[in-house]
Amino acid sequence: MVSRARARLALALACLIGLVPAAYGRAYDLLQVWQLAFQRDPLYGASQAARTADQEIVPQARARLLPSLSAAALGQYSDMRRARDLSDPSSRSRAAWALTLTQPVVDVGRWSQLEQSEYVARSSDVALRQAYQDLILRVSQSYFDVLAAQDTLRALLAQKEAVTSQLQAARQGFELGSTTIADTYEAQARLDLINAGEYQARNVLQISKDRLAEIIAERPTELAELDPDTVLPAPQPARLSDWTDQSRQANLSVAYAELVAKITEKQIDIAKSGHYPTLDLYAQTGSASDMGIYPNSQGPRGLESTVGLQLSIPLYSGGGISSQVREQTSRLQEARYRIEAAKRQAVQSTEQHFSGVTSGLAQIRALQAAEKSSLASLEANQTGYEVGVRISIDVLNAQQQLFETQRALARARYDTLMNSLRLKASSGILSEADVVAVNGLLADRARDKARSAPSH
Repeated sequence: MVSRARARLALALACLIGLVPAAYGRAYDLLQVWQLAFQRDPLYGASQAARTADQEIVPQARARLLPSLSAAALGQYSDMRRARDLSDPSSRSRAAWALTLTQPVVDVGRWSQLEQSEYVARSSDVALRQAYQDLILRVSQSYFDVLAAQDTLRALLAQKEAVTSQLQAARQGFELGSTTIADTYEAQARLDLINAGEYQARNVLQISKDRLAEIIAERPTELAELDPDTVLPAPQPARLSDWTDQSRQANLSVAYAELVAKITEKQIDIAKSGHYPTLDLYAQTGSASDMGIYPNSQGPRGLESTVGLQLSIPLYSGGGISSQVREQTSRLQEARYRIEAAKRQAVQSTEQHFSGVTSGLAQIRALQAAEKSSLASLEANQTGYEVGVRISIDVLNAQQQLFETQRALARARYDTLMNSLRLKASSGILSEADVVAVNGLLADRARDKARSAPSH
């Protein structure tokens, strides 16, 4: 019994220990981070709420074209006296009720408002899609910023270890008389600079993690990394003209600007309708204790009902309607200019990000070659230092060149991936499928880590 109790206690402690890290965060890949952001990001949540609110404008506009029914009730008591001496009092009470039905028959302005509300609802859909794409870009950028900060810190720590070894070798050489004290000072100075850079790198990493945690409301303990051997894909299609044509037609900023112009066009129609007559169907029924609901009703109390058409013709409004038309006409011209600006911006951003991907791929290949040559240079300088044909500063410079090349290579890979996502966003086609595709570049590295982890 004692052994069973101890076994249960050990199992409970193991479960508790296993749950503690989860309270502070878990290991995620890009797709998992995106899914958390989709559920938790407050900015995207606000866009969803705004879109839901804008959809209600359509039934509100439609309601103005449908019948409206109102009920009214009255209870009244009157006391009358002579004003001079308040004599000869008399009193009277009255109670009445009425139901009134109104149905617009001809109202151009309300029909224009209904058409305008549909454009407003469509613009809110576009705005939500923009927020969706923006969330993908924000999540991906924050994710890669964390990876880049980790790479920088990792490279600095590796460089620190190498410089520390070089410092020890310089001290030993000085003690043996094979080198001068200058080698020791040079290595120590380089180590001090690396220590200062390490503090900055740790701060950048912390800030990057904070930005990611701000989006997903959680701080991951580890992120799946990009495999250094992964070949990044080129843009498909490979022609820039195909991408620019797509952005002119499907860029969300262009689509939103076009809908704003249509909303403004309908606002002109609404303003002009102030000059048009309106026709309403009017029906009322009711009763009153003093024989009728209308003044001067005679005879016994009864139920009075009326049906009719009411025509309203605006004659003059002080020039306000004409002023509104001129205002909205100018705003329509503004909206058309904004459409042209959005198209130009879409083409420019597409060209920029397409070039960012193609030049980024070329830069990656060049940096990979530079990494190999820097590694060969470091090995040659270390060998030369050991045989006495190179000095300590040569080795230190070769080390620094190698680590800086490795950091630049990692940054170029992340920037190229971000440019590929922004290229699709500028063309209006960025979706979760693109997150899945980029996440596939991280999956092999994550599986390797899982295989190498000790089993329990």
